[in-house]
Order: sequence, then C-alpha cells, then structure tokens
Amino acid sequence: MSQATLAGGCFWCSVKPFTSYDGIEGIVSGYSGGHVENPTYEQVCSNTTGHVEAVQITYDPEIISYEDILDIYFKTFDPTDDTGQFFDRGDSYRPVIFYHDTDQQQIALEKIRNLDVQGIFDKPIVTPVEPYKNFYPAETHHQDYYLKNPQHYAQYQNGSGRKAFIEKHWGNVHD
Repeated sequence: MSQATLAGGCFWCSVKPFTSYDGIEGIVSGYSGGHVENPTYEQVCSNTTGHVEAVQITYDPEIISYEDILDIYFKTFDPTDDTGQFFDRGDSYRPVIFYHDTDQQQIALEKIRNLDVQGIFDKPIVTPVEPYKNFYPAETHHQDYYLKNPQHYAQYQNGSGRKAFIEKHWGNVHD
C-alpha cells in the first residue's frame, strides 16, 4: 500500500470524492505539515500550528495510480487560491500536495504544469508541492463527516461555493 497526503481546504469535503474508486483502501481526515505534535481542531483553526486540514489516503498502486488520485484531487477544490478555500480562509485551509517520495513530487509538478497548459482555470495553479513531514488524525467526529451529517455536508458544499466552482470547471463529477 502507498499513501497520498493532500490538503484542499476543509477536510470534510476532501473525503467523499475518493470513496467510490477501486484501490482506495482508506481515507483519514487530519492535520499535516505543522510544528505542533497531536494538534486539536481548535489549535489548527487558530492558524498558529503550521498545519493544514488534510486527508491521508491509503491506496493500492496496482489498482489506482498516484496520478489518478491527483486527477480526483484537482476536481475537489480551487487550486488557484492559496489563502484558503471558498469561505474557509486562513493558513489551515490552504491547499497543499505533500509528497512522500520524489516520484510523487515529480508526478504532482507535472500534473500542475499540464493543468496550467490546458487552461482549465482562469488563473495559474498556486497549490504548493511540499515534502511530507507529518500527519495527525483529526478527532473522531470529523472522520467520514459526509456520512455522519449528510444534510449539513450537502448544505456546506453548496453554501460555500465549492460545488458551483467544481461544476463550472469540471461538470458534475461528485455529489
């Protein structure tokens, strides 16, 4: 098994898009990239820990490739905004691709170059590609939020502008 660690704003919205693909063995919401060990949600949201809300995806590379995972990832957020996502603002909501090895780094950089060349977005992609250094699972009530609170999840997707952005650029790719 391999791991991908990706931040795309609110981690509630970063889980469901990956759940319907073969080869995805697990998705955990959590915090990555900061300097505080075992941070809480409140600490991360204070924008003082250096962490971002992220998901860590365990996958079977024999079934789904890292490039395929990035294809899904880029259809879940606005990669041209590095100051937060939709109405979630601040460092803890910035998008980041945390690479686990040089292959992932190169694949991510190439994916960004290709998307920029395709001109899918009105602005260049500014999502950073950074080395993985840590990941701490979020509190239990944040795991699989879309299943535990489907109505609130749907309202959040719509109300934040995330769903409209995704549909404008990619069509109806996720519910």
